[in-house]
Amino acid sequence: MSQGKFAYVNDKIVALHDAFLHVSDLAIQRGYGVFDFLKIKNGHPFFIEHHLDRFFQSAKIMKLTIAHSREVLKKTVHALIEQNEMPESGIKMILTGGYSVDGYQPATSNLIVSQHSLTLPSLEQVEKGIHIITHPYAKEFPEAKTINYTMGIWLLDHLRANAAADVLYYENEIVSEFPRCNVFAVDNNGTVITPAKNILKGVTRTNVLTLAARRYTVMESDITRSDLYAAKEVFLTSTTKRILPIVSIDKKLIGDGKPGPVAKRLLEDLISLEIDDLVS
Repeated sequence: MSQGKFAYVNDKIVALHDAFLHVSDLAIQRGYGVFDFLKIKNGHPFFIEHHLDRFFQSAKIMKLTIAHSREVLKKTVHALIEQNEMPESGIKMILTGGYSVDGYQPATSNLIVSQHSLTLPSLEQVEKGIHIITHPYAKEFPEAKTINYTMGIWLLDHLRANAAADVLYYENEIVSEFPRCNVFAVDNNGTVITPAKNILKGVTRTNVLTLAARRYTVMESDITRSDLYAAKEVFLTSTTKRILPIVSIDKKLIGDGKPGPVAKRLLEDLISLEIDDLVS
């Protein structure tokens, strides 16, 4: 993943090679911090207000203080986009636990904003769908977008061994989310369903719920693994993946093993929504 030549650290934009934190920061010592990630196209940050809402909410949940206003953050994002000259990319905002005096107590948070290249789904993944597996795990503070991705990273070898694109977490047979995505199902009545609790409410998830409600019956409720195995369609959503159809779970085919019409139609609607946001 390539990065921009400049990054923002606390109060100023610096050359990337000068963008660093002291080893006493709780993000390093204990993995304590939050972040958010925006997609950029033609220099435009998509749905920036929604991402800032979530960034501030994540900080509140984790008892961290953002010393910068929303307007300063927006100006910083646009300044980085201009200086880095990466018109199609992603912006990551990280808020850390700060320079702790004892490696445990939080201090004044540090803010880092950086720009990165994007890894997008391949055309084959969109047209043929992906295979996933499930794993028992419950995130701590699931409604906050923390920097703790230990389980997802630990499972990477397991994903490769099972030729799976991603892993869906569950607890007591109730599914929640992927490490970096939300999950949706379409039941045999055509209802679009997504988990309501113990999840990070993704910006794309919110947009898809709004779009789906215009065409289908929509429900936020518990979903079991058995529900997913029996669903007509299953798909995931995220900022970078948009909507990706899931054609098998734990080596069980979903529906006829091909991407379904609901996911395809909602992807078309989501792309139209992005175009509207781009020109607004």
